[in-house]
Amino acid sequence: MKLGVLTVPLGDMTLKAAAEYLAGLGVEALEIGAGGYPGKAHLNPKDILGNKDKIKEIKQIAKDNNLEIVAISSHGNMVHPNKEAAASFHNDFEDAVRLAGELEVDTVVTFSGCPGDSNTSQQPNWVTCSWPPEYTDILDYQWNDVLIPYWSKEVEFVKSQGVKKVALEMHPGFCVYNPTSLLRLREAVGDVIGANFDPSHLIWQRIDCASAIRALKGAIYHFHAKDTKIYDINCNVKGVLDVGHYGDESGRSWIFRALGYGSDYAFWKDVVSTLRMVGYDGALCIEHEDSLMSSKEGLETAISFLNDVIIREAPGELFWA
Repeated sequence: MKLGVLTVPLGDMTLKAAAEYLAGLGVEALEIGAGGYPGKAHLNPKDILGNKDKIKEIKQIAKDNNLEIVAISSHGNMVHPNKEAAASFHNDFEDAVRLAGELEVDTVVTFSGCPGDSNTSQQPNWVTCSWPPEYTDILDYQWNDVLIPYWSKEVEFVKSQGVKKVALEMHPGFCVYNPTSLLRLREAVGDVIGANFDPSHLIWQRIDCASAIRALKGAIYHFHAKDTKIYDINCNVKGVLDVGHYGDESGRSWIFRALGYGSDYAFWKDVVSTLRMVGYDGALCIEHEDSLMSSKEGLETAISFLNDVIIREAPGELFWA
């Protein structure tokens, strides 16, 4: 496994400066935003696509710092019911895929997206229950009329660009938000689709991460190292579906935290060990979204913590067995 970082929090630095900074902290891999919610601060496909000198420059930055670019990110809602919004996210995603192909990066990270409740909707409609029956009707429309047809087509486009994996981040608010929904889409459109396993979004759903990793054996294509702290004093009253502002840290049921500030070493060692058990040997990319820490302090804290739990070497011979 390699210790990686999603570079978005360092968007005020050039890619070269960010790479030098992270390499100096012992980071080994980069995930770089190229559109959608992660933005284009470090990779703007419009400025790079088809430009062999730019592609060579980006590869050289990584090589000079002993870093591997393991994923390109363009999180968005490509099936947004607002056609203008959908087109913007879709174009960003496809440009990110083209760029990944030119950079010889085999993984693109994004969201599944979430449609509305009909073809006249203007906003997404994330369904969280199966009754009354109209909610089941909405799910049928979203999956069978929109989501599966969209991804069936996009899988073919992705393959045409030489990209092997689309790692969908399981995120509430989108149709793929847990292992069950991830596997449903994967079964429908093929194994180009896999998971970006981000424990932070599963923790607050009260999903056991080690069990989820086992359920996704063979389907985990990327990993975000991010933590969540559940505050029972609030969660026991409001539940986990907290729509309060992320800045109201003391009033929320849960908030995102840097590694170690939400879950202990035992949790993270179990997660890393279970990843090894199911055959995942890719990068663990730190994603910083801790509202109680600056970007640099959050990243440096997470890097220090992850260094103590990551398994880098191949397993040894079972000389005792």
